[in-house]
Amino acid sequence: MPDAGMPVVGVVGAGQLARMTQQAAIGLGVDLRVLAGDPGESAARVISDVRVGDYRDLDDLRDFAKGCAVVTFDHEHVPTGHIAALAADGLAVRPGAEALVHAQDKAVMRERLTAAGAPCPPWRRVGTEAEVREFGEEHGWPVVLKAVRGGYDGRGVWICDDPGEAAEVLAGGVALMAEAYVPFERELAVLVARSPHGQGVSYPVVETVQRDGICVEVLAPAPDLDAEHAAEAQRVGLKIAGELGVSGLLAVEMFQTKTGMLVNELAMRPHNSGHWTIEGARTSQFEQHLRAVLDLPLGSPSMTAPVVVMANVLGGEDPDLFARYEHVMAHDPGVKVHFYGKEVRPGRKIGHVTALGDDLDSVRERARHAAVYLSEGIYT
Repeated sequence: MPDAGMPVVGVVGAGQLARMTQQAAIGLGVDLRVLAGDPGESAARVISDVRVGDYRDLDDLRDFAKGCAVVTFDHEHVPTGHIAALAADGLAVRPGAEALVHAQDKAVMRERLTAAGAPCPPWRRVGTEAEVREFGEEHGWPVVLKAVRGGYDGRGVWICDDPGEAAEVLAGGVALMAEAYVPFERELAVLVARSPHGQGVSYPVVETVQRDGICVEVLAPAPDLDAEHAAEAQRVGLKIAGELGVSGLLAVEMFQTKTGMLVNELAMRPHNSGHWTIEGARTSQFEQHLRAVLDLPLGSPSMTAPVVVMANVLGGEDPDLFARYEHVMAHDPGVKVHFYGKEVRPGRKIGHVTALGDDLDSVRERARHAAVYLSEGIYT
C-alpha cells in the first residue's frame, strides 16, 4: 500500500527509463505506478504497482491514472488527443499535450522552434517527388527525409542522394518532412528541467557519439566546447522549455557546425544522453524529472567529477551477461554497471556503464572496455 500522504506518480510505459526512475522514487519515498503493455517489460519486473494495458486505449489510460497525483511518460507515443483528454478530466499530466506534441511531431516542432527563433536547419513538409526535388535544388543534395511521427534511434530517417532515392521513401506512404543535410562536426545534447512554477535548471552540455543511428557513448562535459558556446546551448535549451511550457525534463539534441549550433531533435522525458547523471551529477535526471513533475524545488545539476563517460552496452551473440561481471568488476571496481532487464538481441541497448575521473582519455577507455566486454566477452 502507498505510504500515507506520499504521492503516486503514474508513468505511462514500462521501459528502462521507468525502471531507472524507480531507483530515484525509492529515495524520495514516492510511489511509482507503471502502465505496461506486458508484465515482462523492463520496469514491470521491478515495480510493485503495475497496471497492464494499452497506452493507445483511452479507457485503459483513465483506469491507470485513477489515484495518481501526476501522470508522466517514458516514451512519446501516447496519442496527443488522449493526453488532452486526461487533462480535461482534471488530471495533472506533465508534460501536457500542448508541450509533448513537439516531441511527437517533428514538423510541428520545427514550425514552433522556427517561429521562436531557435536555430534549426532549413526544412519543409513534403509529399511528392516534385516537392523534394524543389527542396533539393534550393538547399542542395543529399536531402534528409524524416518521418513526421514515430521515428527514433535512427529509424524514420533517410539520407537521399538524389530524387530517385527520395521517390523510394515517398512510396512508403509515411508523412514526411525534408531537411537540409547538415555537415556537422559533432553531436551535442543539453538536458534541462522545468517545473510548473517555471523554475529551470540545465545540466552541462554533453557530446553524444553515434554509430549506425544508435548512441554508443556520452562524454560529459562535451570536450573542448568553449564556455560561450556551452552557455548558449544551455540558454537555448531553457528557452525552448519555457516557450513550449515543458514540465519535466527536456533533452535537446544539437548539431555543432563550423558556424554554430542547430537544434536536431527534442525529447520530453529522461533521455539516453542523461544516463551519466546517476553517478555523475548531484541530482540524477530521474530524480530531477520526479521533482519537476511533482512541482518540487529542483536539485543541483552539477557534476560529481571533472569527467564522466557513459557507454551503452549493446546486445551480442552470447546472452550470458552475468558470467562476464567478474572480469569487468575486477578489472575496474570504479565502473558502475546498469542493466535494463531486457532480452539480449544483437545491437539492442540492454544496459550502460559509467566511469568517472579526471582525464577524458583514460575515463573513456575504462567505460569502453567495460561496455565492449559485457557485450562481446572480449576486448581488443
